[in-house]
Amino acid sequence: MVDKEYLDRYRHSVAHVMAQAVKCLFPDVKLGIGPPIEDGFYYDFDLKETLSPEIFNRIEEEMRRIIDEDYSFEREELTYQEAKALFKERAEDYKLELLERLKDETISVYRDGDFLDLCRGPHLESTGKIKAFKLLSVAGAYWKGDEQRPMLQRIYATAFPDKKALRRYLAAVEDAKKRDHRKLGREMDLFSFHDEAPGAPFFHPLGVVLYRTLLDYWREVHRKAGYREIMTPLILREELWHQSGHWEHYRDHMYLSVVGEQTFAVKPMNCPGTLLFYKERQHSYREFPLKIAELGRVHRRELTGVLHGLFRVQSFIIDDAHIFCLPEQIKDEIAKVTELILAIYRTVGFDEFQIEISTRPESSIGSDEDWELATRSLREALDENGIDYTISEGEGAFYGPKIDFHIKDCLKRTHQCGTIQLDFSMPERFNLEYVGKDGRKHRPVMIHRAAFGSVERFLAILLEHYDGELPLWLAPVQAIVLPISEKFVQYAQTISDRLEEAGIRVILDTRNEKIGYKIRSARLRKIPYMLVVGHSEMESGTVAVRMLRGGQAGEWKIEKCIEILKEEIKDRGRSKSG
Repeated sequence: MVDKEYLDRYRHSVAHVMAQAVKCLFPDVKLGIGPPIEDGFYYDFDLKETLSPEIFNRIEEEMRRIIDEDYSFEREELTYQEAKALFKERAEDYKLELLERLKDETISVYRDGDFLDLCRGPHLESTGKIKAFKLLSVAGAYWKGDEQRPMLQRIYATAFPDKKALRRYLAAVEDAKKRDHRKLGREMDLFSFHDEAPGAPFFHPLGVVLYRTLLDYWREVHRKAGYREIMTPLILREELWHQSGHWEHYRDHMYLSVVGEQTFAVKPMNCPGTLLFYKERQHSYREFPLKIAELGRVHRRELTGVLHGLFRVQSFIIDDAHIFCLPEQIKDEIAKVTELILAIYRTVGFDEFQIEISTRPESSIGSDEDWELATRSLREALDENGIDYTISEGEGAFYGPKIDFHIKDCLKRTHQCGTIQLDFSMPERFNLEYVGKDGRKHRPVMIHRAAFGSVERFLAILLEHYDGELPLWLAPVQAIVLPISEKFVQYAQTISDRLEEAGIRVILDTRNEKIGYKIRSARLRKIPYMLVVGHSEMESGTVAVRMLRGGQAGEWKIEKCIEILKEEIKDRGRSKSG
């Protein structure tokens, strides 16, 4: 397995070669930045010509020429004035802007051939060390992510130290395209998007069934675990967001509304509403741990360029819960939440996880002592329960450290979903209290946590993980009855009614089409059980069962069919069709 540090250096070197190739082909281009990312790298360009996949062949050909030249990557250290003069001469406006932040630092540039770029490095020894790369796509990206700044063209690409690894990755990308949840959403008639509401999905009737089925399961699990559910308002006064700290740290992602002389914010988070609920009455230590859950809809402003189906939306539900507890209960509660989250993932079909603790970011609130105690508590809770984890420095929430849960799908992609965040700051800011054993008032500890994270995003992960072939208990349509001709519609209706009475989600296809066409249509819609009825089945009171995966299962009595489907739904196991 390739070391991540080496892979980042390798990909960053390829990014420089790509920028060099674009500069050779389009001398007037102005260069932005080109960092390595999880699956490759990108580079931003300010260019009059519109880049397109058709131009990629020319860029790749030029990159191969540069690689064949085997230019050395040579590092030079410059003063601020030297670097400024150098990039001013080259009319690299974006590099000049980046230099302004580096006045008091060592400034380095890298040369390979006639190309020069502002960069900390490190790089490979030479361009000839590059073996395999591929340009993937182009997208718009605002400079520094600011929609008030110029829109640049961002080329996404990937690179690997050997061609075999690149071929494996590209094959996985093609597999992922076939499983794209947006494509599945259309074929299964689950949801759609419209320009009138950017980044806000429209869920169709079957999509609502899927959505509610997942949330019904969530509610069942949380009710058994002692959580109580609340609902809080969507819009709250500006002052509340100043008090919580979100205004200072999250203002650019919030939707605002001015009514008269007052400013309101559409909530980007659920926690402040829960804090107001807590303050409604006095609490005793005897109530703790107090577990309050909310399936709360939030809205967050996102740049148009980053919106991506259900994976990145501006309106979504977070499966939030907040636990108020005593300091001595922290480790036990974190362990219980961890167990609950992992149990949920296993039930819906994910068995591989990665867990990481994220520590204090540069922009944060709260004392050093509270952060140290909170971080230590998270580590000890996982350590004492034998749970493996990694540390992600500086990636915590602004109000506290957190545990993040990454699930791995069938394509071996990881997705960050669940989180547990330990917070001493908000109870202080909102003056939360409880009456302790000593009869005095004390400050509770607050644990923020979610299992799915964004429910919309989790649905996208599920759809792609299963390629739409969801477990029977989650499938929006669990069975479809297919009469082979109009003569058997009445019997098919009887079968459909029996299944519906048994609580099975069923539809009846009465279209005047050939049975082969109906079966293909049902397969496209990813319906787990297809029940074909004709003369033989009507005479014997049976159905001919076909499974989405597994083919024909034979003729079943309707009683047997209902029994098998109900048992499979109850067990929430993987459908026999998968």
